[in-house]
Amino acid sequence: MTPIADYGMIGDCETAALVSRSGSIDWLCLPRFDGGACFAALLGTPEHGRWLLAPRHRARITRRYRGDSLILDTIFSCKGGRVRVTDFMVPGSENRTVVRLVEGLSGRVAMAMDLVIRFDYGESVPWVRKMDSKTTTAIAGPHMVVLRTPIALAGANLRTQASFTVSKGERVPFVLSYGSSHLECPPVYDADIELERVTRYWASWAARCNIEQPWRACIMRSLLTLKGLSYQPTGGIVAAPTTSLPETLGGPRNWDYRYCWLRDATFTLLAFLNAGYTEEADVWQHWLSRAVAGAPEQLQIMYSVLGERRLVETELTHLPGFAGSKPVRIGNAAAQQLQLDVYGELASTMTVAREAGLTAPPESVAIRRILMRHLQSIWRKPDEGIWEIRGPRQHFVHSKVMAWVAFDRVSRSPTVTAAERTRYARLAGEIHRDVCAHGIDKKRGCFVQAYGSDRLDASLLMLPLVGFLPANDRRIKTTVREIERTLLKDGLVRRYETQSGIDALPPGEGAFLACSFWLVDAYAQMGRKAAARRLFDRLANLANEVGLLSEEYDPMEKIMLGNFPQAFSHVALINSAIGLMRSARKTAKRSRALDIAHPRRHRSAKTTK
Repeated sequence: MTPIADYGMIGDCETAALVSRSGSIDWLCLPRFDGGACFAALLGTPEHGRWLLAPRHRARITRRYRGDSLILDTIFSCKGGRVRVTDFMVPGSENRTVVRLVEGLSGRVAMAMDLVIRFDYGESVPWVRKMDSKTTTAIAGPHMVVLRTPIALAGANLRTQASFTVSKGERVPFVLSYGSSHLECPPVYDADIELERVTRYWASWAARCNIEQPWRACIMRSLLTLKGLSYQPTGGIVAAPTTSLPETLGGPRNWDYRYCWLRDATFTLLAFLNAGYTEEADVWQHWLSRAVAGAPEQLQIMYSVLGERRLVETELTHLPGFAGSKPVRIGNAAAQQLQLDVYGELASTMTVAREAGLTAPPESVAIRRILMRHLQSIWRKPDEGIWEIRGPRQHFVHSKVMAWVAFDRVSRSPTVTAAERTRYARLAGEIHRDVCAHGIDKKRGCFVQAYGSDRLDASLLMLPLVGFLPANDRRIKTTVREIERTLLKDGLVRRYETQSGIDALPPGEGAFLACSFWLVDAYAQMGRKAAARRLFDRLANLANEVGLLSEEYDPMEKIMLGNFPQAFSHVALINSAIGLMRSARKTAKRSRALDIAHPRRHRSAKTTK
């Protein structure tokens, strides 16, 4: 098993591939993030698809991204010499294209290539043909990939293999392009020309970042990861490029994250805006507006990158799963759940976008009015909550608080009528009183996971961050203290107490990194700046050697868990870092990076089309 932390991500803003330290691409979905994987060894074995390109003999390995880019350099140092393998994808190309460039740095190194193409998540063996001395095609059903390289290839045991030697100064390209099998082969891509073009692309994008030290490096890597998880044609951003990486090894908590969650909206928008990426923020809010358009009762918590609603969950029984973690799932049944918090996320996103000076989509006012009318009729209902509980519905406190956020933000919008402002403010007050009456453990004086429960939930850390109560409120302080007592695991925060059985799943999972960043933010708002800084530094140092974070982390086993790389973790890092930086500079009384209760206008209000 290759550990999750051993992977780096390359991408072209339409899909992404995971490359291991050993030089194997073990995950790639085509033609987009949620398409079928042609390399699925991540969730199985090499026989389920992989592309290995590495020295034949043992080597010492170092990796890094080339500057601020998604161009990944892996250097293999062997007894006979050193070789660099450069991996990248080509943004903006007509076909999804992976380029692998082998360059001799010193001596002579014997290399091996093993290409195992298996479409449909490792299930479909393609028909492979050699078209000419440099071109090989693999076709199965609607899918076609074309490999172009000057190296002689040979077929053996349903694999395509090669052996070659690279000397100092030699450069050997491998270019793999995807296309539809009923069309002509994808065009030829020159590896060196594409490397130069892609280098310019990422350098130009990174140059727009307005963040300075001390945490610019980790913020920039997180921004690049978010960009790599974005789907350029529509502006949607997937939660992760993977499915079914487990929240606990060998367990069933394995979900498909290759979709766009509404609840990521506000914090993603803030991350882009605070770093100077107004265009990305604008594209994201327009994707959001298109996705949620329609009947309010049909609002989903997630959509595909195109805004599609049908995300039927299916189990792939032919895949053994990462470290034997079954089932392997594609699709996500949680798309059909009722989660009240998304209404607050939508209203908050509209507020942040307006305060930033972004031009609202023309239908946004009408959509908001319809959604608020619908929320008025359903906010008293129990729901599945932010963690997408698959057990019985509960009156989750976080869900009710975010319903309060929805009415509170809309009541302060300049586009509502006086009558609407009065009604929304009244509803916000009603929900606030309801939560304070039923969402608190009277004995301990802290907020709890759900009405009538005595359990804690990390989502309660959001209460001061969204302005429900100030951070110095006695109930908030007590809640943070109880979360520290019950949910901290070796200094990191778990989402909730899984042993309670509330989610109808076996107990056990890692610490949730986004929740741990929320504790950083809560500490900062409470004036515990030293604690906030210590926890942030620890979290930032959990990133792997190329700066990527997973969804969860097991502090006892010291391993990454969950889908990878995780957008929510990187968004949380960006906003926590910016909040701490602004607090340290004392340029504002509150951290605007997380002040979604009262966002202020950003200085740059123009967007580039």
